[in-house]
Amino acid sequence: MADKNYTVVYRRKRSGKTNYKKRLKLLFSLKPRLVVRKSLKSTMVQLVEYNADGDKILATACSKDLTKLGWKGNTSNLSSAYLTGLLLGQKAKKAKVTEAILDIGLNTPVKGSRLFASVKGVIDSGLKVPSGNEIFPSKDRIEGRHIVNYALHLQKSDMQKYEKQFSLYLKQGLKPETLVNHFAEIKNKIVQQ
Repeated sequence: MADKNYTVVYRRKRSGKTNYKKRLKLLFSLKPRLVVRKSLKSTMVQLVEYNADGDKILATACSKDLTKLGWKGNTSNLSSAYLTGLLLGQKAKKAKVTEAILDIGLNTPVKGSRLFASVKGVIDSGLKVPSGNEIFPSKDRIEGRHIVNYALHLQKSDMQKYEKQFSLYLKQGLKPETLVNHFAEIKNKIVQQ
């Protein structure tokens, strides 16, 4: 015989999109949430404030917004994730938000990942987000020096593989060896906004 008191589980919990216990703990902090999400082609960062009628988005930035500032690199790497966080931090200043608590959702926290590169960008813009320094990627990786080193290695050893590997960079008019300078240029544009 079936139980008459059966309660249907929330749809977002059934489909594996929301962990309500984790969300409740974040909401108890009474601070805006720094929501960081990633896809295969971009990174999205938002400042979200709880409201009984529905969450209110205070500021948002997506790595695809960087192309409007002149970014010619990939929108799904560490450099673009950092710059996206930095861009959101500048928008947070205009919205008069000074601190937030990190919400990475159902993503697995991996040391040095794109998620934490975005958080580093937000922190470097002046927003207070509780986190430890050991989870952030190194400065060299954020600036893209590992990409530059690999590009230089391929240029010396296999030019055909170099052209294939960096075809999107070259199509955009960006030589991968100049990625660090391009990163610094876009970072300065964001900071001066």
